[in-house]
Amino acid sequence: MAFMRGLTFPGGQQPILRERRVYLRYPRMSDYVVWAQLRADSRAFLTPWEPQWTDDELSKGAFRRRLKRYHHDARQDQAYAFFVFRHEDEALVGGVTLSNVRRGVVQTCALGYWAGQPYARQGYIFEAVAAIVPFIFVTLGLHRIEAACLPENAASRALLAKAGFREEGLALRYLQINGEWRDHVLFGLLEDEPWPKV
Repeated sequence: MAFMRGLTFPGGQQPILRERRVYLRYPRMSDYVVWAQLRADSRAFLTPWEPQWTDDELSKGAFRRRLKRYHHDARQDQAYAFFVFRHEDEALVGGVTLSNVRRGVVQTCALGYWAGQPYARQGYIFEAVAAIVPFIFVTLGLHRIEAACLPENAASRALLAKAGFREEGLALRYLQINGEWRDHVLFGLLEDEPWPKV
């Protein structure tokens, strides 16, 4: 598909998006151990901001199913998932996901991201966002990026503002987070607006 040019899928060896301190690439099965460890170590830090974890959230089988879904969604131009690695030591620091890709007259997607607790608030995810914005607008050819975060998530709100996203309003009970329907602040960035610079 034309939308997928430049993507590397499981088995590919090269990172696909680079920034000063991090690179982003498609997740693969060999990432399971470090991913599961980082997520387990960061569970208390992450769960207030994420959908409720399943009982087998960190199992190898669940990770394999996750990769199959990622691959399927990318082939269908519905969603794209990336892991974020630090250049200096290849450490997995978090992830970035483009979901709900809509074509037609909309041409938009939703941006989501997470950082493992040891790497939070160090600018790695901002660099990942800066790396993925050109991929969204140039490679995927989308017109708009949407993002949302909980009103009390000051770090995420600051990241989006720094990346040039405009705050667009409050959506009541917008997403189910950790088992509860929660209000979210909505953000947007258009292709002809200034892109984030590291």
